[in-house]
Amino acid sequence: MNSRNWVRLFLSTLFVGGISTVIVAFVVNWHQHSELFASGDVMQLLSVTFWYIGVGLIFSIISQMGFFAYLTIHRFGLGIFKSYWSAVQVVLIVFVLFDLVYFRYIAFANEGDSLLPYFAFPAFLLLYGLLVAYVKRSQTNKHAFIPALFFMIVVTTVEWFPVLRENEPSWLLLMLFPLLACNSYQMLILHKLNPPRAATTVK
Repeated sequence: MNSRNWVRLFLSTLFVGGISTVIVAFVVNWHQHSELFASGDVMQLLSVTFWYIGVGLIFSIISQMGFFAYLTIHRFGLGIFKSYWSAVQVVLIVFVLFDLVYFRYIAFANEGDSLLPYFAFPAFLLLYGLLVAYVKRSQTNKHAFIPALFFMIVVTTVEWFPVLRENEPSWLLLMLFPLLACNSYQMLILHKLNPPRAATTVK
């Protein structure tokens, strides 16, 4: 990827992160901000909005760090595991989904709590990851499906870890959706920015 495309990707992903965080923040924390809208205090509203944009920019940078780290890991994986790299990624996907259920239950459940609610986030990540991976495969080739799924599930979970360990519901949602937006955007635009090599970069 040349420097012009990298700058384009960087800035556009910042935009996605900032806007998505503002939208998610006002939806998730509507009970806190509804009075602010009702009062018509424009300056206070702008102050809160810019704060959320700043948070979104941080989420975007975390997403971009994860994306470029994965591209590097992916090349090493292909070199080390060769044709078995896809199988290794599938095993890691299953392991991470299991951890999202089991270890969160062990860490945060009270005695007598059901295990069922702890399947919500892993199930959502799996379904959303399958959707993005399907679109990626449709736009490029069949070899892109597993890497895209791995990135959307495993890398997103690693990026999400700072709030996972705190288990604050509003922050879990506030960070997850912007990360998914940024990660999806980067995954689906990569081959458009670098057509000659995109099919082999995430293969």
